[in-house]
Amino acid sequence: MNKQKTTKAAVKRFKVTKTGKVMRGRQFGRHLRRKKSKSQKRRHKEPAQVMGKIAKKIKRMLGK
Repeated sequence: MNKQKTTKAAVKRFKVTKTGKVMRGRQFGRHLRRKKSKSQKRRHKEPAQVMGKIAKKIKRMLGK
């Protein structure tokens, strides 16, 4: 049987922590930042956790 290849798009977008949580970057933080409040901009820096079955699929794509 062939080796499973990691999906390179998933590698660039997601990280898995030591405890096994799948983390992603937040949306709406790249441009049009003038309009956004400071607290909103700060919140966009923090990664968000991916939950449920989607996290399981992402782990499979990452080969974990």
